[in-house]
Amino acid sequence: MPAHREPRRRSPPLPAPRGPLSGEVIDALRGGADPRAHAVGEADPLGDDVQLALYVLYELHYQGFADVDDEHEWNPALLALRRSLEAPFLAALRAGAPTDGGADTALAGLLVEPVGDDGRSVSHFLHDDGELWQLREYAALRSLYHLKEADPHAWVLPRLYGRAKAAMVAVEFDEFGAGREADIHARLYADLMADLSLETAYGHYLDLAPADVLATVNLMSLFGLHRSLRGALVGHFAAVEVTSSPGSRRLASALKRVGAGPAAQRFYDEHVEADAVHEQVVRRDVIGGLLADAPHLEPDIAFGIAATGFLEDRLAARLLAAWRGNSTALRGRLN
Repeated sequence: MPAHREPRRRSPPLPAPRGPLSGEVIDALRGGADPRAHAVGEADPLGDDVQLALYVLYELHYQGFADVDDEHEWNPALLALRRSLEAPFLAALRAGAPTDGGADTALAGLLVEPVGDDGRSVSHFLHDDGELWQLREYAALRSLYHLKEADPHAWVLPRLYGRAKAAMVAVEFDEFGAGREADIHARLYADLMADLSLETAYGHYLDLAPADVLATVNLMSLFGLHRSLRGALVGHFAAVEVTSSPGSRRLASALKRVGAGPAAQRFYDEHVEADAVHEQVVRRDVIGGLLADAPHLEPDIAFGIAATGFLEDRLAARLLAAWRGNSTALRGRLN
């Protein structure tokens, strides 16, 4: 088995801006003037400019950026702009992901897999027809998520207690390798990328990722950084764990079919087994424990599940439309 590849260069370089908002944020981080929020109301909350600006601002709470002062994490002007960007993003999520407020109904909906126009999801498409170049694109885009996969969910731990907290810690413990550095899931994903001859550096593919990809990562950060959205973060966590196993099985099979190495297959094989167990823990103890302690959070849990599905459906539509037309889903050329 190949040596584990840790995601290299913990602090990536700043990306290229995609509009005035992300431009002002990036300029400020390079030592320019503090950003203003004057154009926020005119921007598409799910578009490239807003989503990149949010991604960069959120990243200050993770690994940061090369040559950017860590003190910018709590820069009042940057925090004010982030707040003004979060409001329309959250409004767009609520508009696009309405719920009846019931956690059981939302959880039941997870058992019906999202599909494209031809009745297949992204994992179905890659399993049945995916070529190596499409699997490489998918791995590159998903690296923005999987190289920080468990980190945003850890923010909810101080906001839980009792049974919900104990169960959440148990699942997160697995995500972080159960005490074994080599088994941290982000490390396993870096191994997958290496097997596909992709760059394993943290954040390397940010400039190639469209807004639909950035939004799926920003969703975790939005929910994780706000105590008021702790129920939504638990809902997001549930959506990921409940839906992971069948899709991971198909992706592991697709990678084997195109001749990817054992490390590429192992990441998804690990999720087939682990997430089948995690699903039960999340349903029974994380959600059950949280609702026993705070029943008023049930609509937020349902919203977190619905918002996750809403953004994943948008991303799937973009990927499938590009691949069915035999064109790239990236914003540029993959290395």
